[in-house]
Amino acid sequence: MARISGARMEPRNETTVVEFVLEGFHVAQHLGKVLFAVHLLVYLASVVGNTLIIAITWTDPHLQTPMYFFLRSFSFCEGWFVSTVIPKLLSIFLFRDRAIHFASCITQAFFFLFLGSTIFFHMAVMSLDRYLAICKPLHYPTIMNARVCFLLVFFSYVLSFLLMTAVILKLSCLSFCGSNVIPHFFCDLGSLLHLSCSDTKSLERMAFGVALVVLCTSIITSVFAYINILFSVMHLPSARERQKAFSTCSSHLIVLSLMYGSCVFIYVKPRQTSRLESNRAAALVNTVLTPLLNPVIYTLRNKQVHQALRNALSRVNLQK
Repeated sequence: MARISGARMEPRNETTVVEFVLEGFHVAQHLGKVLFAVHLLVYLASVVGNTLIIAITWTDPHLQTPMYFFLRSFSFCEGWFVSTVIPKLLSIFLFRDRAIHFASCITQAFFFLFLGSTIFFHMAVMSLDRYLAICKPLHYPTIMNARVCFLLVFFSYVLSFLLMTAVILKLSCLSFCGSNVIPHFFCDLGSLLHLSCSDTKSLERMAFGVALVVLCTSIITSVFAYINILFSVMHLPSARERQKAFSTCSSHLIVLSLMYGSCVFIYVKPRQTSRLESNRAAALVNTVLTPLLNPVIYTLRNKQVHQALRNALSRVNLQK
């Protein structure tokens, strides 16, 4: 039992965990500083990239459209999402500080799930936006007005908050009286259920149901949107119009594939305690790689963002 300082004695001769130890990665024992430098660069690039998207879409008058309003909110979530996990991982790599208090662990688990599910609802909203823009161009300005855009984003946050609060409240009521070593690099729900000495079957079913609601809502909406987009694009009269329509959706499709692939692998299974080792690798893609690639994908493949960046650089040069 790797748990002496992280536990307190109860009257019934049991020990209750008040502090967890994050196992992290075994290779970190030998390559801690190298991994710290790599993950620090990735983290900074991700935060700066998403902040840059927020700043450009906020200030450029040509990007005041529903598509960029949703992208701005999406980038905001991505920046905070990566910040829930990476700072602690950097501390593990550099200082070997693997300990995390129970309350901090539960808080990290909540924000990870809350922001993650909000991102998935945003992906569904962005798919719906592309569907309306391409398949219903005449009605698009009327349907996707400022009020509707705000409500879609607002309810994405509210629904995620309600769903994840229910899961985390139930998680916080579990007893942890065995090992306190979490076989992960952050406070993952499946790993915490694995450590609990309470009956976790009801919470596992609840977590599975919530994961299905979040992922299926997002996936079904996205699939519906892009099937209709595909049929509409194929009926466009010129190749140039078809290429332009596909180019506006390709970045979103790449991001969808990355996120859905890793998250379906991690969360959509009845038992959250199974395949913990493989979950760690998939979670690394979801928490480190995807938030880094999203700004790159959306900026490199978007001519309007390119132009906005050039305009911003021109204004900076003129001020100098």
